[in-house]
Amino acid sequence: MIIGDSSALVALATMDRLDLLEKIFGEIYVPQAVYDEVTISYKAQSVKLKEFLADKIVSVELDISKMGLGQGELEAIALYKNMDANFLLIDDRRAKKFAKLNGVNVIGSLGVMILAKDGGFVNSICEDLEKLVGSSLFISQSLVDRVLREVGEKS
Repeated sequence: MIIGDSSALVALATMDRLDLLEKIFGEIYVPQAVYDEVTISYKAQSVKLKEFLADKIVSVELDISKMGLGQGELEAIALYKNMDANFLLIDDRRAKKFAKLNGVNVIGSLGVMILAKDGGFVNSICEDLEKLVGSSLFISQSLVDRVLREVGEKS
């Protein structure tokens, strides 16, 4: 089971790879705040995410302080703890660091793509990552190159 946060979900939606979450992790859930954030009509991938996440929303009661994180990130971390999930899908660097410090097993959108390639769910991830680089989302080319080298798609 994996709990999703907004930025990583948008990245996977941009690559048309949301299906990999259920293939790799079995179940995916999101807190209400994350669903609300990614389904705002003017946001990238909102229609795709609204459909994909419609039956995966779980309400969360927060008992942790903000620590400079957004509501969606906080609820995702709390939901991970409440549901005893295996992974938290999160791309935001600060939120990922906070989650790790609190004993949360994190994975980002690129980590999902590496698992998908290693697990034989996809033959190649190069085109997917090109979609991400070509989108309005920020991702460093050096990180993409490092991931492609790791999976043997770039020398």
